[in-house]
Amino acid sequence: MLKENLRIGVFICDCGSNIAGAVDMEALRASALTLPNVITVVRNKYTCADPGQQEIQKAIIDHHLNRVVVASCSPASYESIFRGCIQGAGLNPYLLEMANIREHCSWVTPGDREAATKKAMDIVKIAVARANWLFPQDEEQVPVTDAALVIGGGVAGIQAALDLADADHKVYLVERKPSIGGIMAQLDKVYPDIECSI
Repeated sequence: MLKENLRIGVFICDCGSNIAGAVDMEALRASALTLPNVITVVRNKYTCADPGQQEIQKAIIDHHLNRVVVASCSPASYESIFRGCIQGAGLNPYLLEMANIREHCSWVTPGDREAATKKAMDIVKIAVARANWLFPQDEEQVPVTDAALVIGGGVAGIQAALDLADADHKVYLVERKPSIGGIMAQLDKVYPDIECSI
């Protein structure tokens, strides 16, 4: 179901010269302004830095944004930072979409500014389209039993059970044979000291 009254803010990061060195950032900004439900597009030198995050929060409040697209670096590195940022402005952290225009665009299109710019426009367009379908989510709290099940009473299983017990966890050790020790219990002596295996 398509959301009504979407107000999307797009925040484009130069990433110093990492992105701006390969992409025409003003053309990218102008292109993003034409996309459906985009209310504002803000360009920043370093969006992940505190001033960039403050600019996002200010725009959320000033423009009553209810979706945010950040066009910058890898979400693997920065998504949690931007989720915290928009949550600080009162927006659900799952109303964020990231457009990776550094690793997926500027770094892999060296020397062809026109191609890099077109690709960046496409990546941002896709991110904005995805933002149209975001909805607020709550993180569920699931109760966890503070206990561990270790299957196998060989040397590795015994050591794992001891380590878990030393960390104050209740441990259940399950072994299919009537005694523990695994293969080590079947050996008479072990190398290098030729000592008893158990």
